Amino acid sequence: MPPRRRQQFTQDHIDQQLQQIHLLDPSSSSENLEQLGPIIKQIHTNRQQDAYLRTVQSLIDSKDAEIEKICSDNYNDFISSVSTLFSVKSYTNSMKENITSLDASVAQLGGSLVEKKRALLQSKKTAANLDEAIDTLQACLRVLDVVDRVGEMIREGKYWSALRSLEDIHSMPPTSLSQTPFFQHLLSSLPSLRGQIKDAVTASMKQWLLEIRNISTEVGRLAVEGMESRTRRWRTRREKDILLRNNRLGSAVELITYEKVEFNVLDNDKLHVDFKPLFQCIHIYTTLNSLSELQKSYQADRKAQSDLILPTPLPLSALPSLTQEISGFFIVESHVLETTGTFRSPRDVEELWDALAQRLTSGIEFSLQRETDPEGFLKVKESLLAFIMTLETYSYSTTSLQSFIIVLFEKYAKLLEKQFTSRFEAIVHEDEHTPMKVDAEHPVDVILDTVWMSDEEKNEIQQTSINQPLPWSTTFYLCCQDIRLFIQKFYAFVEGVSQHHRDIDDLLSRSLDSLLEKSVGQSIGQRLASTQNPTQIAQIITNLEHFQIACGELGRSLTNLRSTQRGGIIRLSASSAFEMVIAQSRQRMASLIQSKLDQCFELSEYDWTPNSRETSPSMYLYELVNWLTTVVDSLVIKETYKDESYKGALGYITDCLMDFLTGRDIPMMNENAISNILIDVDFLEEELKRIGRSHLATSFIELRLTTSIVLGNNVQEYLVPANRHASYSTVRPKRLQSLLEKLARYGAMQRDSSSRELGERRRKEAEAVGRVFPGENR
Repeated sequence: MPPRRRQQFTQDHIDQQLQQIHLLDPSSSSENLEQLGPIIKQIHTNRQQDAYLRTVQSLIDSKDAEIEKICSDNYNDFISSVSTLFSVKSYTNSMKENITSLDASVAQLGGSLVEKKRALLQSKKTAANLDEAIDTLQACLRVLDVVDRVGEMIREGKYWSALRSLEDIHSMPPTSLSQTPFFQHLLSSLPSLRGQIKDAVTASMKQWLLEIRNISTEVGRLAVEGMESRTRRWRTRREKDILLRNNRLGSAVELITYEKVEFNVLDNDKLHVDFKPLFQCIHIYTTLNSLSELQKSYQADRKAQSDLILPTPLPLSALPSLTQEISGFFIVESHVLETTGTFRSPRDVEELWDALAQRLTSGIEFSLQRETDPEGFLKVKESLLAFIMTLETYSYSTTSLQSFIIVLFEKYAKLLEKQFTSRFEAIVHEDEHTPMKVDAEHPVDVILDTVWMSDEEKNEIQQTSINQPLPWSTTFYLCCQDIRLFIQKFYAFVEGVSQHHRDIDDLLSRSLDSLLEKSVGQSIGQRLASTQNPTQIAQIITNLEHFQIACGELGRSLTNLRSTQRGGIIRLSASSAFEMVIAQSRQRMASLIQSKLDQCFELSEYDWTPNSRETSPSMYLYELVNWLTTVVDSLVIKETYKDESYKGALGYITDCLMDFLTGRDIPMMNENAISNILIDVDFLEEELKRIGRSHLATSFIELRLTTSIVLGNNVQEYLVPANRHASYSTVRPKRLQSLLEKLARYGAMQRDSSSRELGERRRKEAEAVGRVFPGENR
């Protein structure tokens, strides 16, 4: 089997293959070096062929002889073969040249390819470095963009997002960038950026605190208005339901029955308080582990703001707005306590509240030092009460303010008392002390609803004629009217005060007693001293009696009123003071009557040594009795007081007559003068019977018994103790002795023996009476 012929590659074939090679394909990311393989392989094959040809040539040369021999043997065949061989040789030489040329071309082309390969590898290395640099720069740009974005977020108020971004940078996974100085510098700048966030969020909270201060008054105003609305609703409901009248606003019953209307003073149609800056600041500081720093700063800022609320001195006209600002301040604090967990300490808020409440009360007290109008105290109380009720709903302790209201109340009551004292004094001194008349200006129903009296007297007055004058004068009516006004103003102050009921009741009792005793009683007593008309004095006595009744009725009505408000029993002690003034009035009445009796006795012209006895009473007694009965019977007072006036007058008359008989002004008299005195006494007793007061004749018992001992010559009988105690107990020994001495003097001065003997006997009787009773006074 002949050997397999190798494939022959012509120069055209090789050139064609080389033209098809593209070392750098623009559409490919790698070089086309693999296409050179087959070509180089072909070239190598051609070189082997050339070696082979040389070997063949040497064989040919060695075989030439043999061939020549063979050719000679086979000349024709040989010639043909030689011809063929020469053709092959020619072709082989041509092939050799082509191979040599191709080898040079391939060598030239390979060098170019190596240079291109070297350049290509350098380009790839440069491109990789550039890619790495680009990636690094891009990573840096991303980080720088985050940092720049942090600044924008700080300016936009997105503090938490900014802080999170910084945390993201700090917690980036390790990369080639992590080891760069740039990244290390960036990490070192993160605390500064956190500080910027902290400063920015702090500034935001400071601005928020300023805004809160500016709107605190509005918050407080809305809260106070809401409380006033709630108070009105509860008052209306309490008036409709008698069972609710004992329950104040804020009581358990009120809280249960209160139809609550949801109204948030911090978030409503008129106002919205955004706590986001505070919450955001707390969140940021908590994340930065600096919450305690924020707590101290916040407490200091709020304390500074609370110190700026109250000016010095405190203007009372601005008190409502100031209390509203304080209310708003602590309503905000209450909301912060409820919504921020442990950020705000309840103790810190209580300290702020206690300090501000103390400064408020001190400022008010200082501003009220020169206040003389009770209405000023009332306005302060109204502002404080609305303030107290508002903050009680937010669980603030108002005990100190409640106690301060009681302190203000005591001062208010003193001023109110002083104000009404002036009114009462004017009423008493301007009154003419005549019975009050019912007219169109003062209808009887209005009058009876104003004064305090017993039910019996009220029914009696209602049944009498309209034109009938009332028992009292305008003093009693106007004083009752003003006492009602005083009570109204008194309770206007304590309305809504939930504590110290007994203190209020005691203060009311003391105030009313002071008004009634001093302002009314003493004023009437002063007016009484200058009153000369017994009729006016009688009217004063009637007024005083009605004041006594009014004290009891007033105490009962006030007790009933306070019982509906959980108060105690109110007792007035002014009744005893009026009793004393009544006694003064009676004494004044007796004094005026005695003054008139003195005038009448000045007209008396007794003859103390008459020669005969009179048959009719003295003329001055007619005028005296006529005046006395006219005056006393016309007095509009109780019959007991009339009897007392008569008794006082008769006692005075008896004393005057006894003074005539036994006093030192008349040195001597006879029995006829004594008989004339007894005739006057008989006349007076008859007049007493005529006016129906015969029981008052007992005023003359001593006079009659004393004179009966003398005229009946019963001195010896009187000297007997048993008789003296049984029949003459009212006779005073010294007076009897003085009368006997006067009779003795008269007898001693007479010329007839019988008269002288009688005078001597009277002297001895006087001595006997004096010896028996040496130590007794007249």
